[in-house]
Amino acid sequence: MDHEGRRITQATLAGRAWVADFIFTRCAGQCLMMSDRMAALGSRLPQEVQRVSFTVDPGWDTPEVLAAYAERYRAQDGRWIFVTGEKTALYQLCRDGFHLAVGEEGPPDEPITHSTRLVLVDPQGHLRGYYDAEDPAEADRLLRDVRALSATR
Repeated sequence: MDHEGRRITQATLAGRAWVADFIFTRCAGQCLMMSDRMAALGSRLPQEVQRVSFTVDPGWDTPEVLAAYAERYRAQDGRWIFVTGEKTALYQLCRDGFHLAVGEEGPPDEPITHSTRLVLVDPQGHLRGYYDAEDPAEADRLLRDVRALSATR
């Protein structure tokens, strides 16, 4: 379910490229940086490219909490959605679907550990690239890959 209460499935995203990340709204550090990167990508990505942020803290990150977070990042244009759901399914998606780390062994100020990578997904749902959100230069590489992906369509 997204931050507006809509059910999100693979079919929702099928047919368009999208950039994914895994965050949580109570995060005091890396998630803020990742969300800043995703926000900055918004004006640089082609109109048809979706951004999708999945929470790794679904017990806290309800659609209402995610809606407030989305508002903080001015994500009301429908091109950036924040997704919550059942914890086991989200962790499985992160680990098995996106091949990214996630766990609950972090320090008190960051109790959930997870990857800081952004992931480019093509319109057929295939993973096309990983980009380190902590490296500003990676955003340019992601944008080049998005353009290359768009050119093949």
